[in-house]
Amino acid sequence: MLDLNRLKALHAVAVYGSVGAAAEALMVTPSAISQQLAKLERETGAPLLERNGRGVRLTDAAGLLAEHAERILALVEMAEADFEAMRGAVVGRLSIAAFPTAARGIMPQALALLKERHPGLQMLLYEREPDRQIREVSRGELDLAVVQDWTNQPMAIPDGLSRAAILEDIADVALPASHPLADRKEIHLNELSEDRWISSAPGQICYDWLVFTLRSAELEPVITCMADEYATQLALVAAGHGCAIVPRLGREHVPDTVRMVPILPRPVRRVFALWRADAARRPAIRAAVEAIREAAAPADAAPQDLAAGDESEPVAK
Repeated sequence: MLDLNRLKALHAVAVYGSVGAAAEALMVTPSAISQQLAKLERETGAPLLERNGRGVRLTDAAGLLAEHAERILALVEMAEADFEAMRGAVVGRLSIAAFPTAARGIMPQALALLKERHPGLQMLLYEREPDRQIREVSRGELDLAVVQDWTNQPMAIPDGLSRAAILEDIADVALPASHPLADRKEIHLNELSEDRWISSAPGQICYDWLVFTLRSAELEPVITCMADEYATQLALVAAGHGCAIVPRLGREHVPDTVRMVPILPRPVRRVFALWRADAARRPAIRAAVEAIREAAAPADAAPQDLAAGDESEPVAK
């Protein structure tokens, strides 16, 4: 009989393309993956890896077995979800990922609520960017993801995933206290046409959104500083190196020499939870979404459903 853990190791190598990447995804050592594959070779009597330059690649036999492994692992997940639903108990292991400001601004309280209410639930939290979270939820490497998009740049959600709204998070512009508009109660974005900007690095969702937003206001952004942490961006604003658009969720201490001013049109990012539709019956999923929503309740905006119908249904594209 084929061992499930060995099939999982093979599937991870097929998905991630190398033993090292598979080991990182499964949180084990590369030698542990190699040992599992060696045992699986003995069980099947077929070579599974072959040399490819300095690395390895799957043989045709391994590729065929990996396809079956994907279906087997999906069936196991469905069986576990159905069994948990029948028991009605919030138990087992739940892996959750959240983007950085949600990991800081929501998840500590959400995990505390889950720990208090469901001591039989084992939780594992990762900080991840949304694109990576979606891939890992789709592949079954994560059970639940807390992701974001912006109302003017909605995120494409793959088929087979369900989602529930958590909150709508407003962003403000951070200006040096010496800025001519720093004492205004509200600023229209096109009033900042002459300003320099501080942003995250290219390729990050917030960088893409900032450029899109400024160009939508007929501004060509002049980005002079790039930093992924909002705390660093605020420090750069405080030193007079430009302005930045910073969401309210998870916002850290704002320096005394920085003013946060609401802007028009108001930038809003949507925060929502994602999980595989096949796992929707798991009580742990629903308990986690409830706790995340409760932890997010003190934020400025109340949650609104992103899609009509029951939140456990797959998202309509």
